[in-house]
Amino acid sequence: MTVVTISSRYQIVIPSGVRDQLGLSPGQKVRAMAFKGRIELIPLDPIEAARGFVRGIDATVRRDGDRV
Repeated sequence: MTVVTISSRYQIVIPSGVRDQLGLSPGQKVRAMAFKGRIELIPLDPIEAARGFVRGIDATVRRDGDRV
């Protein structure tokens, strides 16, 4: 476990080992939230990363006879 220091501007540096493990890159967005007395940073994936995640799902819709 690595200890980081909060700067006078309330900034921290994410250690390189953590960045590498999570595949973080400069400019990437993370969500910061308080949870059970701690701070959690959750990496946000770009919306493009969701493309195809439901591949193969049945998209047919049963319609009533009076609907086109």
